[in-house]
Amino acid sequence: MQQRIEFQMNQEIITHLQSKGLQPTQTWLNNFLSNQKSSVPLPALKQTALFRLINTDITSTLQNSPGSSFPPDILNAEIQQRVIQGPIVVQVLDVEDIGRSRWSQMEAIESEEKGEKTKGKEIVRVTAGEEDEAEFKDSVGPHKLLLQDSQGTCVYGFELSSVDGIGIGMNIGTKMVLRDVTVARSTVLLEPKAVMMLGGKIEDLHKKWRDGRKEALKQAARNSGG
Repeated sequence: MQQRIEFQMNQEIITHLQSKGLQPTQTWLNNFLSNQKSSVPLPALKQTALFRLINTDITSTLQNSPGSSFPPDILNAEIQQRVIQGPIVVQVLDVEDIGRSRWSQMEAIESEEKGEKTKGKEIVRVTAGEEDEAEFKDSVGPHKLLLQDSQGTCVYGFELSSVDGIGIGMNIGTKMVLRDVTVARSTVLLEPKAVMMLGGKIEDLHKKWRDGRKEALKQAARNSGG
């Protein structure tokens, strides 16, 4: 009887995660369940599983199956345009606002480090909790993202039209599900109808990206002259 209950619980969680486009490995699922109390209600357990999974590195926690990752020739720039059905879960490894110069982005970071933000011509103080929100508001777009699928393949994505949740203030490790997405010359074209934001974060990657972002922008600005 107990085994039957555990099996049903396992299936309920898998179904919930699959509804979000996520197919966890059995190893991840077993580890997750082994650390949960039997008294936790199933709805709460399903939400906890989703939260935990989107905060992991999908290259080690999601299954690879046909159609769930980028095709082997995704980086072939000779293919002019195609539509990839998916769903493909990706995580964001880098984001750049190409609607603003790199120098202006670097200056914004320096202002944040001083605890300042510009409001019109006025410099105002912001708290640490307000920094990411301010970055989203100041993020002009379109944005260029470095996306990684569960196989570890990295592809650039370009925001063709504004997608809610994409911006300089987003977390590195944010999970997105791509469906019927257009890929043009190895670049994923991001638009609301093709993207579902799941959220999440990879803490160590986010910290590393945040810490090195100013220097990366500075170097890129010097190389490109803008």
